[in-house]
Amino acid sequence: MASHKILVIDDSRVIQKTVKSMLPPGNFDVVEAKDGEDGFNKIRSEKPSLIMLDFLLPKKSGWEVFQEIQASPDLIKIPLVLMSGRREEVTEKIPEPFEFFEFIEKPFEKKQLIGAIKTAMAKAKKPRQAVAASPSKAEVKLVDSGATGGGNVAALEARVATLEAEIKALKKQNHQILTFIKQKLK
Repeated sequence: MASHKILVIDDSRVIQKTVKSMLPPGNFDVVEAKDGEDGFNKIRSEKPSLIMLDFLLPKKSGWEVFQEIQASPDLIKIPLVLMSGRREEVTEKIPEPFEFFEFIEKPFEKKQLIGAIKTAMAKAKKPRQAVAASPSKAEVKLVDSGATGGGNVAALEARVATLEAEIKALKKQNHQILTFIKQKLK
């Protein structure tokens, strides 16, 4: 019996079959969905241990499925690998670095797939926040992990510290880029 159930949500049968053929035999049960609507229904019914989600899908886009996953406290705990033939399609809507899910660019090799799955599983263990899906601006609400208000404050403080560290790193990168450009212009 397979120890892990992987849901592959992709309208390409080639990708579905490729993923299935690249996984070690016997360890994985691969469930396939041909569009976002079917995929989201299977997330609920199949309770996968990992989701591989194409970003561009018919009926309901991968972006819409992603937002619904992020808005659900029980679903955001499932490791997620987003797939796309163009990274820009994803980064237009979700800025890098991808903190809680892994991204893999299509086409991919077996080694890349296995690495993406391992990384997604590690990222899924991080403390999370659910993002309420809204057509305008996404609002952040804390996922209650069984703690009272004190746990919520601690989780928010940890998130603020993470964001401050990311801002500091981005400022440093920006400074390095500007220095490099100034040197090249001389």
